[in-house]
Parts: sequence; structure tokens; C-alpha cells
Amino acid sequence: MISTDLATRLRDAGLIWKPADGDRFHIDAPELAAEVFTVSTLTIEAHHFSTGTVLGFNGTTEWALDSVDIEDTLWLPREDQLRSLLGSTFRSLRHDDGGYVVEVVLLDQPRTFTAAEAADAYGEALLALVELSGD
Repeated sequence: MISTDLATRLRDAGLIWKPADGDRFHIDAPELAAEVFTVSTLTIEAHHFSTGTVLGFNGTTEWALDSVDIEDTLWLPREDQLRSLLGSTFRSLRHDDGGYVVEVVLLDQPRTFTAAEAADAYGEALLALVELSGD
């Protein structure tokens, strides 16, 4: 799973989350910091309103929560989602010396990003792409 630090950096750089079944997230509350939640129409469903997105907790799955605003959450994108978001910039993923290396092309220049976990290598590459898109 992508690190919370990297997920925070991606969110702060402008990565937008459109919740879908299977997405994992944290709730920005100290008492829930260690909990990872998963969007599922059976238990946690995304409700889209003109004022924003709210994640509704259905039934008795989470006894203390009815809903939470998306602004109070932190999306933890999966490896496949990160790779998909890289789109045509993605070139390769390889395992190298105990870590993973993602190669992308940004502004016609090949770049590599290395991390202990493949998801974090993808995340670092996506962070560079999001930051370039924001310029």
C-alpha cells in the first residue's frame, strides 16, 4: 500500500480523488489514524452532491460514523490506480537491488523513481507529473 506521507503529498499537490468501489482511505481524525477504510456500496458508499462528495457509512458497519466529507479523508491509491494515472508517461517497472524502479517520460525526458515498494515508486512518479501539470 502507498505510504500515508506520499498520499498526503499527492493530495496536497492537487491529485483529485473520485471515490469508487475498492478505494482505500484514511479519515483525518487522531482516533482513527491507524484505520484504513474501503469504499464499497455495501458498507461505505460515495454520495455525490453539488456541494461536494460525502462518504456514507451504511448500516452498522462503523458504529461511530454516519458520513464523512471527502475533504476529511486521505485517499490511498492502489498500485494499479497509480500506474493508470501515469497514462502515456509510463514506460516500465522493474525490480532492482531490493527496490522498485518506475521509468516515465516527463517533458520528453526519461526519469526514474525508486522506492522499496512498487506503489511508492509509482506514487513518486505521479507526484512529479502532478507537480508539472500544476505549473
